[in-house]
Amino acid sequence: FKNESADSTNLYFVNGLMESALNNLQKIKDLRVISRTSVEKYRNTDKGIPEIAAELNVNYLVEGSGQRVGDQVLLNIQLIEASSDTPIWVEQYNQEVVDIFALQNDIAKKITDAIKAVVTPAELEQIEKKPTENLVAYDYYIQALESRTDKGLKQAIELFEKAIEEDSEFALAYAHIAISYYLLEMSQSEKLYIEKINSYSDKALLYDSKSAESLTSKAFYYIQTKEYKLALPHLEKALEYNPNSSLAVQMLADFYFRLVPNTDKYLKYALKGFQLNVASDSVTQSYTCLQLSNALVSSGFADEALKYINMSLDYHSENYYAPHLKAFILYARDGNLERTQNLLLKEWKKDTTRLDILQDVGKLYYIQENYDSAYFYFKKFVTARESSGLDIYAQENIKIATVYKKMGLEKKAEIFFNKFSKYCEADNSVYKSVNLVWKYAYMGKIDKAIEQLKIFSKVDNYQYWFLLIEDDPLIKSLKSHPEFEGIMQKIKDRFWENQAKLKTSLQKERLL
Repeated sequence: FKNESADSTNLYFVNGLMESALNNLQKIKDLRVISRTSVEKYRNTDKGIPEIAAELNVNYLVEGSGQRVGDQVLLNIQLIEASSDTPIWVEQYNQEVVDIFALQNDIAKKITDAIKAVVTPAELEQIEKKPTENLVAYDYYIQALESRTDKGLKQAIELFEKAIEEDSEFALAYAHIAISYYLLEMSQSEKLYIEKINSYSDKALLYDSKSAESLTSKAFYYIQTKEYKLALPHLEKALEYNPNSSLAVQMLADFYFRLVPNTDKYLKYALKGFQLNVASDSVTQSYTCLQLSNALVSSGFADEALKYINMSLDYHSENYYAPHLKAFILYARDGNLERTQNLLLKEWKKDTTRLDILQDVGKLYYIQENYDSAYFYFKKFVTARESSGLDIYAQENIKIATVYKKMGLEKKAEIFFNKFSKYCEADNSVYKSVNLVWKYAYMGKIDKAIEQLKIFSKVDNYQYWFLLIEDDPLIKSLKSHPEFEGIMQKIKDRFWENQAKLKTSLQKERLL
């Protein structure tokens, strides 16, 4: 939508109209509606409708121009079929601002009628629900949405609070304050706003329990308190009530990658997020491709992962993480360890503060049983990790312990082994049994290690890299056990059988 008001400050109002129209359409499961940020770059473009539609992978575009004159809203809007560049619905609105919600609802209904989309009674009820009866509150709210950038979060919170002062039951305003507080401290080790997030999200749910924003804001509270099992149903409900919520999809992808690992679901939501978000700039698009590439290789789709990691680098050749991931994707394709090692060393030399690459280089030397070189890199990693007070890569402590032991540093090796043992005790992920395999192998308890390997052979939804554990020096000690080869074959067969099912499922959903 273009702002044609004489007053340029009315841009936020036109953007608010656009956001609300999209938000109504996003509640319809029969449609795929991409986010407003994805189309922002086309606001002043010279590109034609077919070209824009091809770039966004959509069949229809909604285009409009609007202006606000006092309490009057003038809006011209049309729905265009992309393939023929033909308007299939055109409407002119000239209404008072007090009728703004009726206008937004009318737009959604007429668009769905024009393209014959299926709208369920429950979806219609959600579309017709007014966010607030107070237009001053709504005005503050859409101003806040417009100002909520990384640097404008505190300003946005102030505007959302003004909206609540006008309407104390404004669920969306409460939800967005909670979300803004979460974003403020998302990357901070010290959490200052946990109770604020909890309080505002509870208010949001009190006044609208079916709002995707209310539900997501409460999920953020549980993520901050590390109560992941309580966060998940809120994210799933948010997506149920708003099937096109890019925020809910993005959070579910992150949830199944980082918080509660599940490769099948991680890939599903990464693919869905890729479809909903066509980034407005090449850098953001590069990182979107990076995440999808990582999700693909984690599920064993190495060829597809290579395609998207190359796209990531095409969009932004300076992507900080893409070369690191690409080295491992190439390894997944052909198992060339020497090339992987050389590529990682090349990246690490560009920035020797990269602890993610440093521990991987140490790990590759460890796998080759080149313990002198593994010690050289692991020692650098351990020193940097300790001096920075970081609690990262705890799962690699068993490999570090092995290397230190091989170097005759028994006491230090024991420290790392004890840290790994504590990590295993607290581990409730799908990787618990395989981590115990490493623990018992280190201790020389071969039968116990084999028992845990049997348990792991019945696990699903783990990363492709765990198929390669038999190359690990610790695991080699298990190879003399008569059951080892049979169990490893079961692990491999189960992984590829599940991957085939996943591929079929994703193709049915038109995600892959």
